[in-house]
Amino acid sequence: MALFRKTFSKLSAGLAKTRAKLTGGIKAVLSIGRNVDDHLLEELEETLVAGDIGVTTAMQICGDLRQAYREKRIAKAEDVIPFLKSEIKSYWPAADRRIRMAQSGPTVILVAGVNGAGKTTSIAKLAYAFKGEGKKVCLAAADTFRAAAVEQLTIWSDRLGVDIIKHAAGSDPGAVVFDACDAAVARKADILLVDTAGRLHTQDNLMRELTKIRNVVAKKIPGAPHEVLLVLDATTGQNAINQARVFQQAVDVTGIFLAKLDGTAKGGIVVAIRKETNLPVKFIGIGEKLADVEPFDPDTFVEALFE
Repeated sequence: MALFRKTFSKLSAGLAKTRAKLTGGIKAVLSIGRNVDDHLLEELEETLVAGDIGVTTAMQICGDLRQAYREKRIAKAEDVIPFLKSEIKSYWPAADRRIRMAQSGPTVILVAGVNGAGKTTSIAKLAYAFKGEGKKVCLAAADTFRAAAVEQLTIWSDRLGVDIIKHAAGSDPGAVVFDACDAAVARKADILLVDTAGRLHTQDNLMRELTKIRNVVAKKIPGAPHEVLLVLDATTGQNAINQARVFQQAVDVTGIFLAKLDGTAKGGIVVAIRKETNLPVKFIGIGEKLADVEPFDPDTFVEALFE
């Protein structure tokens, strides 16, 4: 994706709060000249947990670090950060971060997430990026239970100059998606981005609605949905993992769009999400502007984190 090429400094600036909390804490533990021992490893594990890496992931990282220490692959504190960088980068195979595009016809991307996570704005950022690559984009306003969501998506479609398919507030989301699929095919769209409900009266209702939308799309366009992106708010930390697990049960989430990464000290959640849910972070939001979206690249992320 040629358009998604921000400078390293942009990502580094976005991770400033996370770096101050997580990397600053790690470097404090690894004071110059200190030897690696059990006490240091315990301190490091506590620091990783405090940095929202997650208990399970922190234990695994330190377990691998302890093994490397016993095998004499590391000896001094200055060996630890290169080990950590290599270890964390290894968690993301390249293949699972690619957007799965349709071989023919529109690529359908369902976008899910709780209200307030930044879902609608994230859809606008993706539409902006895809349009910038010369792709024809359609939006489907299937979050019909919240009138403001339809209005907000309509405003974005006007600003971006992309088509939107919508019904009246309170309409059946399945009907919106049905019409949107027909429209995307008829208009020869490359990308159909589908906004979905973020909240209904009960979690069960929400999940049933999402499942229904997925089924409608699957019947209308072969192979769809090609992606199901879950928008998570990075500022919620470990709560984001709980949300990911719930949505996974309903719509077979294929990847994460981690929004608001620039406004939090909890950026370590990127690592925890991958290890605890087995879901790849595919996109990150690193600012408020439309252009402030990047495909997640672990090498760049880790280097910026430990800069």
